Amino acid sequence: MKTQQLPRTDSIQELAHFWDTHDLTDSEDELDEVTEPVFEPTTVIPLNLESAEAEAVRRIAEAKGIADAELIRG
Repeated sequence: MKTQQLPRTDSIQELAHFWDTHDLTDSEDELDEVTEPVFEPTTVIPLNLESAEAEAVRRIAEAKGIADAELIRG
């Protein structure tokens, strides 16, 4: 069984559709290991929040699966 090639596009919609309908293991032979960072580091902006606001931000981050949510507590 021949697998479909990985799409060569910058379209988020096309990529999302492709990965919604394909399995990563079907394309293992086309993948390359990346050893350097892919994304630019983000800029940290300190904020002073009231306790209730900081707790709300922490809960939202946690619900979205953001791993560093505990750092928001300050």
